[in-house]
Amino acid sequence: LFPFSFCYSAMTFVKVVKNKQYFKRYQVRFRRRREGKTDYHRRKKLICQDKNKYNSPKYRFVVRITNKDVITQIAYAKIAGDMILASAYAHELPRYGLPVGLTNYSACYSTGLLLARRLLKKLSLDTQYVGKETADGELFTVEENFDGPRPFYCLLDVGLARTTTGARVFAALKGALDGGLNIPHSEKRFRGYDPESKAYSAEDGRGYIFASHVSEYMESLEKDDPEKYKTIFSQYIKNGINAGNLEAKITACHKAIRAKPEHVAKKSTKESERKRFARKKLSLAQRKDRIKQKLASHAAKKAE
Repeated sequence: LFPFSFCYSAMTFVKVVKNKQYFKRYQVRFRRRREGKTDYHRRKKLICQDKNKYNSPKYRFVVRITNKDVITQIAYAKIAGDMILASAYAHELPRYGLPVGLTNYSACYSTGLLLARRLLKKLSLDTQYVGKETADGELFTVEENFDGPRPFYCLLDVGLARTTTGARVFAALKGALDGGLNIPHSEKRFRGYDPESKAYSAEDGRGYIFASHVSEYMESLEKDDPEKYKTIFSQYIKNGINAGNLEAKITACHKAIRAKPEHVAKKSTKESERKRFARKKLSLAQRKDRIKQKLASHAAKKAE
């Protein structure tokens, strides 16, 4: 027997990664990245301008879709933050005769059209760049007017939305294009494009612009299940909209947008009311009366 026994450990070498030096050099990501709101890799490409263009702003056509609204804006970046040149929302569409379905494909198209016409009106370009006055689903790209200013150029900004074929963000893009804006695009993402045949159908595109998919569903549901139809389309029924007149309502909405696209400021109902966070100052007579009330209350309690 050997006087000493040797024990060999089976442990492997593990390198400590998160040590003191790691935490000393650790730098947190931007707040909006931590919140999962901004893709900074994409944002940098959208806002960085060429050096030889000096202080020329790089405009973005921003589209965001929430549960109850569609937000479209023309924005450009500054060091202080994004500046908004013009904006349009789906909740403005009731003013143009479309009170329901404010987040569907048709509403997104109308909101994009509204923003385009509003911006061109603001820049006095609405008469030179009319866009496509009849929405027939055909592809349209604005042509430069060589006798006057060039068309307004901007880039599509969809944020974190998935850019799948037929997504609603591209409905807003189609509306802006038909409204007269110059935005680089491809028809491969519009409704009506078939990836198998690699062809775009203007008829299918027009159907979605005028909500034919909604009217078809309304017709079938009204026949199959009238009670469910009354529940799902209660607001449509309340506003007198059915499968037969839905397309006419949307057409009238497009005409109203082109006729008067300007923003109408909402008047506050509480404009005259002044906010007061501190207690109102009492007069001398009120302070004396308050002391008398306190003394009387104390005397009554003592008497009991």
